[in-house]
Amino acid sequence: MNSINFKHLRYFWVVAEMGSIARAAEHLHLTPQSISGQLSEFEGRLGVELFRPSGRNRELTEAGQSILGYAKTIFSLGDELLDVLHNHKTKKTLFFRVGIADSVSKSVAHHLIDPVFRLNEEVRLVCREGRLASLLAELAVQRLDMIIADRPMQSNLNVRGFSHLLGESVLTVFGVPDFAKKFSKDFPRSLNNAPFLLPGEDMAIRPKLLEWLDSLGIRPRIVAEFDDSALMKAFGRGGAGLFVAPTAIREHVCEQYKVTEIGRIEDVVEQTYAITTERRSRHPGIVAIGRTAREEMFSVV
Repeated sequence: MNSINFKHLRYFWVVAEMGSIARAAEHLHLTPQSISGQLSEFEGRLGVELFRPSGRNRELTEAGQSILGYAKTIFSLGDELLDVLHNHKTKKTLFFRVGIADSVSKSVAHHLIDPVFRLNEEVRLVCREGRLASLLAELAVQRLDMIIADRPMQSNLNVRGFSHLLGESVLTVFGVPDFAKKFSKDFPRSLNNAPFLLPGEDMAIRPKLLEWLDSLGIRPRIVAEFDDSALMKAFGRGGAGLFVAPTAIREHVCEQYKVTEIGRIEDVVEQTYAITTERRSRHPGIVAIGRTAREEMFSVV
């Protein structure tokens, strides 16, 4: 097999999404026999079985599940391409594609990006979340306009990119009101043996936080670790333990998660970066994010 027949792949994708050949045939305005024959030819070309019978419907095999993931990505990119071409023709919509490293607080990302919708032109925002390495690969092939990350891009990567410090914020420890009564006094010593939710290993702030705790001889009781900061805050709201977040978004954190400030960690700073392919970016969305960071978000900390 030297190449993929994308007509076969599309038929497979529609059948997988619809759950049956009959429904797929109706959607594609083809006969069930025609689609069945195309699927058989596709399976023969791939050398794997894609479906197994499941009552009146069809169920994906393990190989089918794997191929479906690729099919979704391929046809999603195709739809995105058509949107971009339409945008070039109409010149009405400004596409802004932002990658958000999964180690970045979703609240920080939201506050930074939200002003983009207040630009004088119509904007279509495309947000992609993932590990920084995979986002940098997308930036390199111009599938992203910028990346929001909690660290600068490593200099040894074979990617043309520039890291711009958007701002930095000290940390605040938060907890439910009952915890506030118990742990606010004698902070930070009160954190010793306190239930604590720790940022995951992929977060740049984690080693700084652990180093600060160690320097003071403080040993909180780690009850959970989270790669996703929003999930960590959700568990904090449920009373699972104390957690940290940037002081720059303290009001939002208290309001959304119904928690209270326990104390501030002035010696630990969390940084937020924009990574772009240009040293000085001209995209209106990037300019708006930089202005928000300087004038609104981090200037008050």
